[in-house]
Amino acid sequence: MINTGIIGFGLSGRVFHAPFIHSHPGFRLLKINERHHQYSQEIYPYVKIVRDYKNLLTDNSIDLIVVATPNIYHYPMSKECLLAGKHVVIEKPFTPSSGEAEELIRLSVKSGKKIFVYHNRRWDGDFLTIRKIISEGILGEIKHYEAHFDRFSPELKPDAWRDRDLPGGGILYDLGAHLIDQALCLFGYPEEVLADIRSERNGSPVDDYFDLKLLYHDKEIVLKAGMIVRDPGPQFIIKGTKAIFTKYGIDPQEALLKAGEMPVSNDWGEEDSSFRGQLESLQGSSPEIGRIATENGNYMGFYNNVYEVLTRNFSILVSPGEARDVIFIIEKAFESNRRKQTINLNKNM
Repeated sequence: MINTGIIGFGLSGRVFHAPFIHSHPGFRLLKINERHHQYSQEIYPYVKIVRDYKNLLTDNSIDLIVVATPNIYHYPMSKECLLAGKHVVIEKPFTPSSGEAEELIRLSVKSGKKIFVYHNRRWDGDFLTIRKIISEGILGEIKHYEAHFDRFSPELKPDAWRDRDLPGGGILYDLGAHLIDQALCLFGYPEEVLADIRSERNGSPVDDYFDLKLLYHDKEIVLKAGMIVRDPGPQFIIKGTKAIFTKYGIDPQEALLKAGEMPVSNDWGEEDSSFRGQLESLQGSSPEIGRIATENGNYMGFYNNVYEVLTRNFSILVSPGEARDVIFIIEKAFESNRRKQTINLNKNM
């Protein structure tokens, strides 16, 4: 059993971490750090609430700490966890700067304690489906890949840290980190980035729209997100030499978790069949159009990997180096936007 504590019980801790740790037979959730409330005890009455997160650091019975805090605290709190001899799960984005991410990676190696960055969208059903059809060669050689992560939230939320001018704030760090990670997972590290990053909502101190182009020698990757998109289009448009794949709809897991569902049902992550992606063949004189069933999403896959790494010495599926690369690309995207030009992504420059 991996004894676990969680720092923070906002959206991240409540929705994306506690339900999986509670439901996984290999984890024991011991403590949750809530500074002012005790919401977690209503759901997990067996868990002890602590007001000071340092209580988790000094508890010798705790093996793993989940840092589910605002982005600005990811680096200092994770560093404290590693120095205290704890493995750590860090909510994405890894850290506000790639330099901080690199320092944590070095400290992880030195301490012998593992870092797991929560890029859970690798376990979205639509992304699992895309990985499958690309790996099977159904689309042929990929020439154009476009992914969206749009929301409709036209008003700023004064109490929301994501809408405040803080390191790691704004939509590119929040939603862009997911899209960049998925692109790197599929296609590897790009050569250049060209970015258009804006603040579209009235009075917004942070970015709430972006259009990134990740440039490879043989393909173009387009990643977009905005906060004032009332009628979203396709989530994915992928054009290959053999076929085009178009996918609407968003993975249902987040909505289920927000509604209080636990990830234990046999049909967990199953998408409504009406959202199946469309596959249009480019071969033959008359294109054939068909539907592709969406794989069931399963964020538990992340925690399955954490368990296997810590108990059976498996490889980390979301490596800290990959998560650091996401942050580096975000930094270079902001540079591209400032300079209004394409930026080389050579990490040695």
